[in-house]
Amino acid sequence: MYFEYVDPMIGTVGDVQTESIHGGGKTHPCACVPFGMVQLGPDTVTGGDNGTGYNYVHNTIEGFSFNHLSGIGWYGDLGNIQIMPILDKTDLRSGSNEEVPFEKGTVGWKSPFKHENEVAQAGYYSVLLDRYNILAEATATEHAGILRFTYKKPGKRGAIINLSRRIAGRGSYQKIKIDGQAIEGELTFTSENGGFGRGKGGITYILKFAIEVSTPFEYEIYENEALQEKASTYCGKDVHLVLSFDSDKVLIKCGISYARLKGAKKALSEIKDFDFNKAKRKAQKLWEKELSRVKVTGSNKTDLTLFYTCMYHTLLDPRSFCDIDGSYTGSDGIIKEGEYTRRTVFSGWDVYRSQFPWLTLVRPDVVVDMVSTLIDIADECGTALPRWELTGADSGCMVGDPGLIVFADACKKGLFDNYRLYKGYKYCLNASLCEEQVDGYKFFHNRPKSPVFKEQNYEPNCISSTLEFLLADFCMSKLAEAIDNEREAEYFYNRAMDYHKNYNESLGFMCPRDENGSFLNITDRLDTTGCVESNIFQQSFFVPYDIEGLAKLFGRERFVALLEELFEGADFSKLWNEYYNHSNEPCHNLTHYFSVLGLDERTQYWTRRVQKEAYRLGPYGFCGNEDVGQLSAWYTLSAIGLAQICPAKDEFYFNTPLFKEIELSLDKMFHSCENSKTLKIICDKDPLEYPYIESVYLNDTNLDRNYITYKELTNGGVICLTLCKTPKRR
Repeated sequence: MYFEYVDPMIGTVGDVQTESIHGGGKTHPCACVPFGMVQLGPDTVTGGDNGTGYNYVHNTIEGFSFNHLSGIGWYGDLGNIQIMPILDKTDLRSGSNEEVPFEKGTVGWKSPFKHENEVAQAGYYSVLLDRYNILAEATATEHAGILRFTYKKPGKRGAIINLSRRIAGRGSYQKIKIDGQAIEGELTFTSENGGFGRGKGGITYILKFAIEVSTPFEYEIYENEALQEKASTYCGKDVHLVLSFDSDKVLIKCGISYARLKGAKKALSEIKDFDFNKAKRKAQKLWEKELSRVKVTGSNKTDLTLFYTCMYHTLLDPRSFCDIDGSYTGSDGIIKEGEYTRRTVFSGWDVYRSQFPWLTLVRPDVVVDMVSTLIDIADECGTALPRWELTGADSGCMVGDPGLIVFADACKKGLFDNYRLYKGYKYCLNASLCEEQVDGYKFFHNRPKSPVFKEQNYEPNCISSTLEFLLADFCMSKLAEAIDNEREAEYFYNRAMDYHKNYNESLGFMCPRDENGSFLNITDRLDTTGCVESNIFQQSFFVPYDIEGLAKLFGRERFVALLEELFEGADFSKLWNEYYNHSNEPCHNLTHYFSVLGLDERTQYWTRRVQKEAYRLGPYGFCGNEDVGQLSAWYTLSAIGLAQICPAKDEFYFNTPLFKEIELSLDKMFHSCENSKTLKIICDKDPLEYPYIESVYLNDTNLDRNYITYKELTNGGVICLTLCKTPKRR
């Protein structure tokens, strides 16, 4: 069973380090299904840069909430409808929520726990809460989740439902209604009360919920720790419910919707009759189906665990944002009926590099859904395609225009019809030209506001932003080609090729320029001035669309030597490097630059080093923030022997796979499947013992190049790799 290889605990260390190597993956061990709206799991803390709510280094749990983000920074968001089982009377704060201080009490309701009493699987989570001796279990469907609490010692059994809880903030307003064993309501979360970027992300949303409890209960209503008069309905700003039961086993299921209350109620139908075990089996069956899309054969259990755990992470987001019937709330606040699955959680700057190329192979429908969502958000709001989307809003996090980039890549791969192509093109063009008014309406582009950028196509004092927008220009030229607009294709291509103007000959590297065009006074290539989560040395390689031209600019021999030095100077087992830094995106796919320059054996050598040294088992297994699937997707792609260096160029370069046999199921709705409904990659020898590629055959024909196109991959068939122990230049 493939899902049994998944270890959701890999990468769960957050912002507190207790080991010198790895950590900071910021993943969560929640119970969920692939791309599910509900991701139900434990919260160890509300505070700090623990954006998932869970950090492996903590030793207490404050509750279990129904939606989480995995692999994110900027303090996170969501973590709503937090439920904590208790025994006897407790304080009315968790005791580990730094965003909401105590008014009364000192200890809180949180409970210590031990990791040896945790079980985390694909679709299931459980833990023993030591303080109360309660076994808490969780599983989920796409729109609902269910908790099972087993009380193992006598006392007043109960549960606290914290309705105002929000990671990196707090709820703004809560409305509830209690009817028998059912609780329903509406929770409002505004950026004024925090959330993503502690409010700077501008994320506002309304969450509808419907809860059913398996046993009758008594209840008390609290607001700001003060007991309120008992009522069947209540509205407030810091609402908690305290439930009490007679039973020693209680199940609580909850459906959620970002659109309608009836959608949340209908979501409960996904879990019938409080059958926890059936829901768990269903969740794990869904994971087995998804993971079996890529079947790998190998004898190394660590590699198998890492592969399927990474694949698992690539299938968490972008998640569903619509109800069972397809209803969703648009970014304009209007509830609509979708023609596709509306999605959310687009960490654009991260995921355009490997996550979306990976999804174009394994789940192209999800790519189409997410890009369609981005286009419709632009249409609803009169904006560029979002940069970092969450619950229908663009937080603006990071730099560049990744929405345009993933759209161009999807179009290049033939995933869009003409209607979507032309509709999306319009918004991308307006953004690329820095238009501020379109058809008499205000338009919000995501380019720098500086007039220098509009006139000379660079952002003053920021080389990272400049190079990201130049890549977007290259992708814009590919979009123009797709609609046969030769004039605009040439215009944007020429803009992209202006990258050489940012090369400082006296420094010998790319360098930020000031408003007058003069290079900043930078003398150290490891300087971070004008760089976003990178330095001058790392950022100077970021021209993925013209690697040959970049090498010529540097001097080819010097360029290759610098690439080697970049890798030689790195310790891949460290959390952060000034040289090759796999824990952050600007360096991703640099291992395959060697192949573009005809040095395949160096790609094969360094890719294997990164695979084996930057990834490992356990909570410290990721060498940095997992970034919503990106770090995992780099691994899954490289593990099957591929990397797409540049978006909107459909070339996937080879490296030596980790597995002897790989079978990838194709999707006939989006892939041509001209030769077969599967793509097989077969090595003639064990790739762990024979790490270099001697020859490549595609469907029995010698492939006399070191890359394969997306069309060739999705035609299906067989790729045969002949391997050898020592490097061989092809």
